[in-house]
Amino acid sequence: MMYRIRGFAVLAGLVVLFGLAVSARAQQPMPAQPIVDKLILHDTIQPVTADEVTRALDRANSDGAQALLIDLDTPGGLVDSMRTMVGAILRSHVPVIVYVAPTGSRAGSAGFFILESADVAAMAPGTEAGAAHVVFEGGKPDDIEMQKVENDAEAFMHSYVTKRGRSADAAQEAEKSSHSYTPEEALNQHLIDLIANNDTDLLKAIDGRTVTRMDGSTLTLHVAGARIDTIKPTLRDELLGWLVNPNIALLFLVGGALLIYLEFNSPGTIVPGALGTLMVLLAIFALDLLPIRYTAVLLLIAAMVLLILEAKFGGHGALAIAGIVCLTFGTLTLVAAPVPELRVNLWVSIAVSLAFGAITVFLLRLAVRARRRKARIGADAMVGSTATAMEALSPQGHVLVEGEIWRAVANGPVAAGAALRVVGHEEMVLQVEPDRQVSKSAS
Repeated sequence: MMYRIRGFAVLAGLVVLFGLAVSARAQQPMPAQPIVDKLILHDTIQPVTADEVTRALDRANSDGAQALLIDLDTPGGLVDSMRTMVGAILRSHVPVIVYVAPTGSRAGSAGFFILESADVAAMAPGTEAGAAHVVFEGGKPDDIEMQKVENDAEAFMHSYVTKRGRSADAAQEAEKSSHSYTPEEALNQHLIDLIANNDTDLLKAIDGRTVTRMDGSTLTLHVAGARIDTIKPTLRDELLGWLVNPNIALLFLVGGALLIYLEFNSPGTIVPGALGTLMVLLAIFALDLLPIRYTAVLLLIAAMVLLILEAKFGGHGALAIAGIVCLTFGTLTLVAAPVPELRVNLWVSIAVSLAFGAITVFLLRLAVRARRRKARIGADAMVGSTATAMEALSPQGHVLVEGEIWRAVANGPVAAGAALRVVGHEEMVLQVEPDRQVSKSAS
């Protein structure tokens, strides 16, 4: 009996110990799932995208993310914006992963500089990177200036590519010779760290990898199974990204100018003037973010002068054609961007120039004619018109001019019913004389 009691006591003790162990394990905090912030950057490199990258880095550095993943697809863009983005990536406390994806994407020109600045550089199959030769925004420079800019770009890339442990020679080949690399070539040339099919495979492949930061310190990545939080663009970024398109900015500028002219032509309507002013201001704001050629601005001014001269004096269409040609070349060369995606489209330029030129000439001619008619009202408008004597003028009396009865005075006696012509007026009294053309035809 005593043995049975002892057995039950031991069994009860084991049950209690097991329960305490389970309870203690349940109370222990589960390891938190790592977070990786993700920015999708499928756009040209310009001030708006530079702001997006800066904002994404600020968020990643403040919300405890293990890394910032930049999903990149760009043809390139502005050098100043690229330098801003690269500088922000190099200064980031959180590791930055730049991933050229999905298949068919590219990291061209300025995008190649951004790819090489990352702590981890990766590409998806079927992508490309390179062609990073500097393209001038303001025309072809002389040889000395070209050499200075190329050396500056080479030194800039060399300053961080070697610290990232990548091939400076291969990067220089992309910068000087505009060479582009497939993912396999880039990996063999030590320009990227790996090729990955998707985000999950990428994070799994780099988990546990140690990266060297710009200050020489090392950091081990723990990103396997991380929750990827995509950073959505703000409404401001979406609007600016849409507006910074030079074609949209040009349409806003031209449409706003026409609405403002409509307001001046019909004062008091308010809505066209207010809307036109807003559109012009938005266009100027957008164009201010882009490199502008001042020679193109001069062409636009010359075009407006020619169109006004055509409307006022008439040039049998020659002045209008010259104005439209100036307008086309001015709008086409207005934005001096290094990539076609940041320039005004040829067909947009031609369509806008033709439409704006034709509408401007038409509206200005209407305005000129209206002003001339306004200058000749009342007695002024009667000068040169034919009149009929309603009674004998000796020398004053009443005449009928264009269906209106006027007091008139002649140089001598005039019989009733005689054909007259108005040659002038003194205040509201017309000065008339016999109509010689009628007299000749009668004789």
